[in-house]
Amino acid sequence: MNRKVMIGAAVAVVIIAVFAFTQMQPGKESAGKVDLNSLTVEELQKKAQEEGRVESVGMPDSWANWVGTWTDLKDKYGIEHADVDMSSAEELAIFEAEKENATKDIGDVGQSFGPLAESKGLTLPYKTSYWDEIPEWAKDNDGDWLIGYYGTIAVITNRKLVPNPPKSFADILEGEYMVTPGNVAQATQAQCALLAAAIANGGSETNLQPGFDFFRKLAEQGRIDMGEPNVARLEKGEIACYFVWDYNALGYRDQFKANTPEAEYDVCIPADGSVQSGYATIINAYTKRPHAAAFTREYILSDAGQINLARGYATPIRDGVELPDDVKAKMLPSEQYAKARPISDFKAWEEAAKSLGTKWQEEVMAYAK
Repeated sequence: MNRKVMIGAAVAVVIIAVFAFTQMQPGKESAGKVDLNSLTVEELQKKAQEEGRVESVGMPDSWANWVGTWTDLKDKYGIEHADVDMSSAEELAIFEAEKENATKDIGDVGQSFGPLAESKGLTLPYKTSYWDEIPEWAKDNDGDWLIGYYGTIAVITNRKLVPNPPKSFADILEGEYMVTPGNVAQATQAQCALLAAAIANGGSETNLQPGFDFFRKLAEQGRIDMGEPNVARLEKGEIACYFVWDYNALGYRDQFKANTPEAEYDVCIPADGSVQSGYATIINAYTKRPHAAAFTREYILSDAGQINLARGYATPIRDGVELPDDVKAKMLPSEQYAKARPISDFKAWEEAAKSLGTKWQEEVMAYAK
């Protein structure tokens, strides 16, 4: 029914009836009425176990070892889980489209999408008990979004296709192989690859032109891979050189080697510059399982949850977490990160991100062969 044509007493009757019905349904508490920050962790855990399930988006098993967290939630607390993998933009879109008919509870979005989700009224605040250990740049004031880990843009190269893997953006420009940047219109990972290219070529958050120029040169050479950027294509040998977060690249390399012992993939942080950025959990404002979603965030920020992410090569947001020696040994050498830096002007980057899709089409894809 179109709300604009509801009038008079009919409106009141419908609203009162719906509210009364909702209040009588077990487990149908309106998420908007839940003050998650008022609950102790023990209270939150109990209610989460009663809800018994959490549905996520953009948090697949293979990304940053999310599987470790989902396994722990099931084995330790009896909370079942399912995920639908999608980009940050798609996550916000499904929260907004479903609204009161929400099927999803929590998502993991790129740093620039956290404030956007909050501005759209799509988030439910929860700070976690680790709030004071989270850097100010990695959270909003109320816990509407909260970064749990961060990564650095890396390059993963199939050595079967590229025997001499590139070690920098300059090397890539001199090559003859296809390059996969990802979907700049929708994916934070791809957007940060553009920013990394800008930084490596003298640009910044306020000057992305060097990044666009870099990828336009590749487009003019006919070297932009137009296919779907996904793990399956990478493993099948359909992608030669791919810009991804370091934790994804290292995880993929291990996975492919385990599946096919003769597989050879090189992973490096571009020596001439790269960018570091975080991913934030957002709890769906319309979730039917607010406590399970909030407890999931609580666990992600715990020592065990942070170590799970580190086992997937992500860098935990909490500095105080002591990583096991076997986890430390799996990381890339620290010297590779010498010219990698975090986003320094987040406001400028947040503003630039709004038009990246359009500019990418105009300044890069329009030149693709």
